[in-house]
Amino acid sequence: MLMPKRVKHRRQFRGRMKGEAHKGNKVAYGEYGLQALECGWITSNQIEAARVAMTRFVKRGGKVWVDIFPHKPVTKKPAETRMGSGKGSPEYWVAVVKPGRVMFEMAGVSEDIAREALRLASHKLPVKCKFVRKVDEVNADESK
Repeated sequence: MLMPKRVKHRRQFRGRMKGEAHKGNKVAYGEYGLQALECGWITSNQIEAARVAMTRFVKRGGKVWVDIFPHKPVTKKPAETRMGSGKGSPEYWVAVVKPGRVMFEMAGVSEDIAREALRLASHKLPVKCKFVRKVDEVNADESK
């Protein structure tokens, strides 16, 4: 399970997710990627489940990159606790994802295999996703 080694502050505000991703919105390392179409929190367990689904499908062939990391702690108060008495303790960690963010990348496999592996990974995630290729982004930049 992914989590930071150490943090400056144990508890964080929830924040808000407005706008689109300005960084991490292009396929940087691999040939294919899985891009988020909506915003949301992705837990470390969901990231790991998606990664396992991808690597199992390609039978540990090719290479997989995980481009998101859960930096944000989410707190929870114990069940049947009265109101007040401060904020709860951190329960799990999430990655904040905005529309356009490339979350997973893949290389070294054919497009059909990559498409299916990323489709399986997208079923493990709480946000809508789409399959993107590196060549699509290059062609889109040249047409501008």
